[in-house]
Amino acid sequence: MFPTNALTERLGLTYPIIQAPMASATTPALAAEVSEAGGLGSLGLGTSTAEAAAAEIQRFRQMSDKPLNANFFCHEKTGDVTGAGEGMRRRLAPFYQEHAAGDVPEPSIPYGTFSAEHAAMLATEEPAVISFHFGLPDEELLAQVRATGAFILCSATTVTEARALESAGVDAIIAQGLEAGGHRGTFLGGDMTNQPGLFALLPQVCRAVTIPVIAAGGIVDGHTAAAAFMLGASAVQVGTAFLRNADTKISDPHRRALAEAGDESTRVTRLHSGKPARAIRNRLLDELADAEEHIAPYPAQRSLVAPLGGKGDGAYQALWAGQNVGLTREMPAGDLVRTLAAETAARLKAFS
Repeated sequence: MFPTNALTERLGLTYPIIQAPMASATTPALAAEVSEAGGLGSLGLGTSTAEAAAAEIQRFRQMSDKPLNANFFCHEKTGDVTGAGEGMRRRLAPFYQEHAAGDVPEPSIPYGTFSAEHAAMLATEEPAVISFHFGLPDEELLAQVRATGAFILCSATTVTEARALESAGVDAIIAQGLEAGGHRGTFLGGDMTNQPGLFALLPQVCRAVTIPVIAAGGIVDGHTAAAAFMLGASAVQVGTAFLRNADTKISDPHRRALAEAGDESTRVTRLHSGKPARAIRNRLLDELADAEEHIAPYPAQRSLVAPLGGKGDGAYQALWAGQNVGLTREMPAGDLVRTLAAETAARLKAFS
């Protein structure tokens, strides 16, 4: 059994295990099963309108009365994307022609950033935890979020970002190591290749701030979770390990890729959306590896590649996964929470 800490007591968790939000992949059923098992279930609502996000939160509540983490994106507004990504459209054209998919579309904005409508919805729905990726909303919107009484989280990929988040008044920081699958939470710029892995980032963030730190990136079993706790984490956020679950909303090619992937299967790319994100390599990533300078801005790049998603058995899909994908196991979400807890407790006991 884990010892309790300020974070688990504040959120009423049995285990300091957070299921990563993973926009477009998580479902209310997955989040509810995690929360019912004693962890913190999350909904990735970064690509959802306020109305759609409210519906997802309400569906979760039909299945569980336990705490929920509602996650949103706070990316910069893109503006007019007319004519953007022309070089990328030229590079994508042969793939469209090969699959008789018509012309490469003009770039568009498939979803917006966190807005006043989202903040108003949260004032009504009041999830226990509200988290952000790509930084925080502006001061006025953040004040509205804080007024809901929610526990506020945000991702940091460097010590500088962690300090900025503490100064802004978040309740806890998610230290996202370079191993993590999906989008990097970077919001203060800098060279992505200089961002540290979790083993280096986590202890430095824990030393730099006074609020709880949650470890994210490469956490898939008791060994990796125990290492994070020994490095100072108050909780772990687990993403890729939960993807191999029947309640996730991912394609069959994605499921197969997760089951077959190993330690050299993933890389960080901007080809899928315009922002750096870690995914399993496929034809798109391999054949356009030299074309990242031609991408459209985030998230307009997504509008250029998304029509290819159903072609080629996963050859063009965003197969999100972290570097430790080869250690993941297929099992129900509740069983995974309990298994992670038991394995981690055993590893910690071995070193106590």
